[in-house]
Amino acid sequence: MSYELTAILMFSGMMGLLLTGQRVFGAIGFIAVAFALLLWGTGGSEIAFSAAMKLMKWYALLTLPLFIYMGYMLSESGIADDLYKMFHVWFGPVRGGLAIGTIALMVVISAMNGLSVAGMAIGATIALPELLRRGYDKIMVTGVIQAGSSLGILVPPSVVLVLYAMIARQPVGQLWLAGVFPGLLMAGLFILYIAVRCWLQPNLGPVLPAEERRIPMSEKLKLLSAGILPFMIFFLMTGLFVMGVTSLVESSAIGAVSATAAAAIRGRLTLKVIHDTVRKTLSVSCMFMWIILAALCFGAVFDGLGAVRAIEGFFLDQLGLSPWEVLILMQLSYLIMGMFLDDTAMLVIVAPLYVPLVKLLGFDLIWYGVLYTITCQIAYMTPPFGYNLFLMRAMAPPEIKLGDIYRSIVPFVAVMVFALIIVMAFPQIALWLPEHVYAR
Repeated sequence: MSYELTAILMFSGMMGLLLTGQRVFGAIGFIAVAFALLLWGTGGSEIAFSAAMKLMKWYALLTLPLFIYMGYMLSESGIADDLYKMFHVWFGPVRGGLAIGTIALMVVISAMNGLSVAGMAIGATIALPELLRRGYDKIMVTGVIQAGSSLGILVPPSVVLVLYAMIARQPVGQLWLAGVFPGLLMAGLFILYIAVRCWLQPNLGPVLPAEERRIPMSEKLKLLSAGILPFMIFFLMTGLFVMGVTSLVESSAIGAVSATAAAAIRGRLTLKVIHDTVRKTLSVSCMFMWIILAALCFGAVFDGLGAVRAIEGFFLDQLGLSPWEVLILMQLSYLIMGMFLDDTAMLVIVAPLYVPLVKLLGFDLIWYGVLYTITCQIAYMTPPFGYNLFLMRAMAPPEIKLGDIYRSIVPFVAVMVFALIIVMAFPQIALWLPEHVYAR
């Protein structure tokens, strides 16, 4: 049997198992081990064992549970609620100000959490009811929360970029730094869109009533204290790492300890908060560990077939495509898969094929990791089965229908596609910061 046919059978077998509803890591790991035994006999079991040992020795993987713990601690202790009150007062007097403040809140939450789900939960439970009560257009604000929450997988400390780093064998620190400017660019484009749209159609985002704007400056300044602890945590965690004072793992430990200390300072470090935080951290961390293990095993078997070289020859020699055309096809395939799969499943399914191919085509794998993550953000919001669409449907009040949710994401998806094109056209937007920091 040819290597090409074997590779096709591996992928079709994996997709077939996934369609039966099996867990992602189980389907991928089973196919990897089964084909390793079929191809190389009992010696093939060493591939899976080697992947497991590689995972256990991966020191940077310690960052994963620590950052997840930090995010859940800040969320469960209600510090995010205080942040929204601050944004509410300071942005309320501006047309669309509360929606702009919601995007700003999402950026801060993303910088403290690294998961899209956490941003969606906070936005849907805290910001959405307040925006609707203030007379904001339900379709626009639904899109605002979905788009804002997607920043969680791009702005550091992104858990998705950690997963990509493990599979693509790239430095997590460089990937995080690469996500900073693209994440801020996308947040800025969201804010620009909201500001222009509400300026043209004031009824979509009315300002706060006059009586609510009559807040003494001393009270406004006092509310700013709600943002002091989160920004201190972010500085201690990211700032010290960028300045070279701490390593990546040390930064994650500082973030976890700082989040716990912040909850204690606010008097919210209860047994229930600790229990919920630890339980959710263990659940998510174990899920990612199994997925990384399965992906490493699958990638080793697939790479051993030499299938990547064969696919490269098919695209470049037989079809005559340029490297950029191949790259664009990859991004389009992510958008299509994102209609049916989450970001983790997409990555572990195609990483064994795409990551080595991107390297062979001569593209930077750090930059490609940012492109992958932005494309995942778009796929998260793409019908019919976009991940964020159903999260919003589960959390939204009854007056927001599924049709409203689908309509709400159209302009924001357009903005995200525009941001993707900018980052593709100007790679230094993603690469300048990691190159600058690591060169120093």
